[in-house]
Order: sequence, then structure tokens, then C-alpha cells
Amino acid sequence: MNLVFDIETVGVELDSLADSQKEFLLRHAEQEKDQQRKDELVEEQKRYLSLYPFTAKIVAIGLLNTEKEKSMVLYEGGTNDEWIAEEKITKYKPLTEQEMLRYFWKYADEAEKVISFNGRNFDIPFIMMRSAINKIKPSKNLMRNRFDTNFHLDLLELFTFYGITKKFNLDFYCHSFGIESPKSKGITGMEVKELYKAGRIKDIAIYCGEDVKATYELYKIWNQYLNVS
Repeated sequence: MNLVFDIETVGVELDSLADSQKEFLLRHAEQEKDQQRKDELVEEQKRYLSLYPFTAKIVAIGLLNTEKEKSMVLYEGGTNDEWIAEEKITKYKPLTEQEMLRYFWKYADEAEKVISFNGRNFDIPFIMMRSAINKIKPSKNLMRNRFDTNFHLDLLELFTFYGITKKFNLDFYCHSFGIESPKSKGITGMEVKELYKAGRIKDIAIYCGEDVKATYELYKIWNQYLNVS
């Protein structure tokens, strides 16, 4: 069994950080003389908070079993918020971040390979650091040699031949290969924090599930037409 995965993250509010942390993050903005440009740099840094495991948390993890072609989305929610999508192939399970991480490492350990899109540069390092913060030890090393695909297939690495060609986002590849894009449902990754603030966590979970499905479809393209030795 191979495991396709994706995560969604939400950054903290800048003012919730320690003064020394804010000073570090805003050091370049504070050097800017032009007030408009300074404000722009501050807003930019606020948006970036969702990208760092020290200033953000995981609010959803999508997992897809390639053998059964069924998926499960672990997401931040209450105990009575579990549901199964109408097509009965996606289960949505509410958990704490710590519980999500334990589930992830359990399934990653059972999988022959894990499959991601940009997982080497974002998802896996983020998961590992959040695991450490939550006092959880990873069950498998998914950050081995960049060219080692024995345990982790990063499709962005594979579709760019390890950075030789230009990188595109998942939406771009989906359109190019005739795959339904996760963005076709009207939600993008940039909107996740605003959805979270509005209490629309289930919409984030659904978006994460769509990301996983699109990643799986892209994996099938790679496996059928580009996986040559």
C-alpha cells in the first residue's frame, strides 16, 4: 500500500508571539524607511506565518490509500464532527493536532511509500517539527537523500526532474494533465487561514481531501507515463 498525503496549516496571530520572535520576523520591515513599503512587508510576514512550523499548526491531514483508493481526512474538530462523504470513499475524522500526527506516523510506517506534492520542501519538514513540538517521534525517516524514492515520492521533484525544469503549482499541473483541480471548488490554500478564522474548518477538511485526490491522480500520470528506468 502506498499512502498519498497532504496537510493544511494555519498560522498564529503575530501579536501572540514573544517580543523577541516578532523582532526577528520583522527585522527587515523595521529597516524600511518608506512607511507604505514597511506596512506591506509586515502584512507579507503575517501571511508567511502559516508556512513555518514554529508559528503555525496543522489543522488537517489528508491520507489516501492507493490500494483501496479510499481516503481519510484528519482535521481539527469536536468529537461529534465525524462524517463520511456521500460517495463513501472519504472519511472525515476530527482530532487534535497531536492525534493527527500520531495517525500520520502510524500509517506512514505501514505504507511501502508515501507520495506527496512538494512534501520534501514543505509537508514532511513541517510534520517532523510539529511532531517534535508535540513530543512525538517520527516512525520513519522520510527526509533521506533527495534522490532516494524508496520511501517518499515527491511529485514536484519528479515532475521537474529534481529542479532542472520550472516548478508549477498543483493546480497548474492538474489543468495540464486533465485532472480536476482542488481549486475548482472555489477554495485555495491562501484562503485557509481566513476560513479557519470564520469557523469553516469542515471546508478546509474538504479542500484537503480534494488536494489528496488530485495528488493521487497526478501520481498515476507519473507512474504510467514517466516512471521509466
